[in-house]
Amino acid sequence: MIRIALVDDQYLVREGLRALLDRAEDITVVGEADNGESGLALVRRERPDVVLMDIRMPGTDGLTATREIVADPALREVRVIVLTTFDADEHILSAVRAGASGFLLKDTGPDELRNAVRIVAGGDALLSPAVTRRVMHAAATSPPRADLRRLAVLTDREREVLATVGAGRSNDEIAALLHISPATARTHVSRLLTKLHARDRAQLVVLAYETGLITPGGQ
Repeated sequence: MIRIALVDDQYLVREGLRALLDRAEDITVVGEADNGESGLALVRRERPDVVLMDIRMPGTDGLTATREIVADPALREVRVIVLTTFDADEHILSAVRAGASGFLLKDTGPDELRNAVRIVAGGDALLSPAVTRRVMHAAATSPPRADLRRLAVLTDREREVLATVGAGRSNDEIAALLHISPATARTHVSRLLTKLHARDRAQLVVLAYETGLITPGGQ
């Protein structure tokens, strides 16, 4: 059973999300909170698998709460999906930088919402091609935040793989492009996560741009 926490300052939004999620036999909502501070308390108490986190809330906002969850070793298994009505590039990039594993708009359909929860609970990042393009554009046009020397731990092949991840390609696409097996592509991505201390694939996308490894139109 996938355990979910809802953190949103709007009661009707929380009730709507609960109603949609409770229809799935493999998902249960373990608690709700109406701001980031009470959301953190809820997450520390219940240790949910996934948190659906609003960005803009009074007091402690969703990005701050997400950063605190990600930074807490005791909550390393908790994944955050940022849920918002705002789709501006800076919000998407900020959510990924904060450590969110997914980004959804509040008008997301019921099936897409439930599937997103399952994907993130399974340990993958939820970064659709459209969102990946926004992250790439925002990261590439913002001031550099990561030192290229951070990539010194990577082999030439791992740099190639990171560049393709940054371009938004799936493991199967990486395998075809680099003439390796999908299993080998998955292994390379796993090693990148470990070597670069990245939480998930979403952070690899941002890192590829913020180090200058790739640039818009370069892949």
